[in-house]
Amino acid sequence: MGKTRLTWAELDRECDRIARALKGVGVTGGDRVVMIFHNAPAFVVMLFALARLGAVSVPVSVRANVHEVAHFVEDSGAMLLVHDNRQNERLPDGQAVKFVAYDDLNDGPELDEDFPDEEDLALILYTSGTTGKPKGAMLTHLNIVHAGMDYAVTMQLHPGDRALAAVPLNHVTGIAALISGPVRAGACMILMESFRAKAFLDLAEAERMTYTLMVPAMYNLCLLQPDFADRDLSCWRLGGFGGAPMPEPTIRRLNETIPGLGLTNCYGATETVVAQLITPPDFTLEKREYVGRPLPGTTALVMGPDGREMPVGEPGELWLSGPNVVKGYWRNPKATKTSFQGGFWKSGDIGVKDEDGFFRVLDRAKDMINRGGLKIYSAEVENVLNDHPAVAEAAIFAKPCPVLGERVHAAIVRTSDLTESDLTSLCLSRLSDYKVPEGFTFFDGPLPRNANGKIDKNKLREDILPTLVDSRNGG
Repeated sequence: MGKTRLTWAELDRECDRIARALKGVGVTGGDRVVMIFHNAPAFVVMLFALARLGAVSVPVSVRANVHEVAHFVEDSGAMLLVHDNRQNERLPDGQAVKFVAYDDLNDGPELDEDFPDEEDLALILYTSGTTGKPKGAMLTHLNIVHAGMDYAVTMQLHPGDRALAAVPLNHVTGIAALISGPVRAGACMILMESFRAKAFLDLAEAERMTYTLMVPAMYNLCLLQPDFADRDLSCWRLGGFGGAPMPEPTIRRLNETIPGLGLTNCYGATETVVAQLITPPDFTLEKREYVGRPLPGTTALVMGPDGREMPVGEPGELWLSGPNVVKGYWRNPKATKTSFQGGFWKSGDIGVKDEDGFFRVLDRAKDMINRGGLKIYSAEVENVLNDHPAVAEAAIFAKPCPVLGERVHAAIVRTSDLTESDLTSLCLSRLSDYKVPEGFTFFDGPLPRNANGKIDKNKLREDILPTLVDSRNGG
């Protein structure tokens, strides 16, 4: 776009120009358009331009493998893929979809005055599933509007705020917390292409950042910078975090170094669009093991296996509902029926509610690994590993990491000569880089199993983790 700074008026004009250009290449209401962009103004423009046409955005990570992109294109039925100029290696062959670079979009015909209905589909965001096949969560315009209002109100955003987006904008956190919230409040958005601790602190200092939302690992990496205490971050008033607990030493050091900074725990998912459970900054230390209380106008329940709400203090599955919750999964009625019931999304997380109305997550959704805030489901990686002809069995699990929280480790039963390099190459050809196992343990016999005949990952952790390099060294 040739500019590093845009006023609201300039952004509005660019959104109209791109909307006309998209109309000129045949995009109409209801069409799905895959987007592959680094964090940049063009991503924001594309979101609003497609919304003005009533078309459906399908944002995809710049770290996605070409095979993953092909699945998103095919599953969504996209008629167009728009990308920045660095995505050529991710463009799949043999797909019934047109490719166009953002910079090649030229002005087109005038726009109609029709606007989409609030219940119309606005975005499809793909989220990994326990079956190994990503599912497309369907976000309506109503979901997005509520996301903007929820973040603007709960984070007390106002036109003087300066929100820095260091997480990928193609994730729900970027779209809801760092685009929709600031837009609703009329605040300034500052976009960082990819997170690097020193560059983040440089930008936060220079641009007088007041608000951001990141994963705890990113805060820890900032604290590891030798000059952190000397930085002028006095404008930073609110830091949201989610995806993993924030260590108590991290909270205390941030509070000591930046006295005006409030930290707030945020719990949500692609299916809830927003962080539906939020811990106010005054409770961040006191309720450190909790993920928060429900947003106004939303409901959170702890449900037993019989479908009845559990009493305070008793564990059960966390169910969430509200105008923010998506209506289901794109072209996947089976998964929708399994995960949604009576207006609630069933999170799969086991939680408990206390007397103050705060919720605590006791165990995460089955087999999910959280690598620096990026969710990795075991089934997806295990499916790839099991495709190797020399692999008889494969299981992955989380290895603790002091910086990223967790890393991926694989247990493999091999039937012939097989090296870590062989499996790494296979995974890199099929998966995003962050999903690739960073360590392997090979077995000559079968993996341990429980009474139900399933691989016993608890036993694997007990047997393998003590033999690995001390996790304090990041090994």
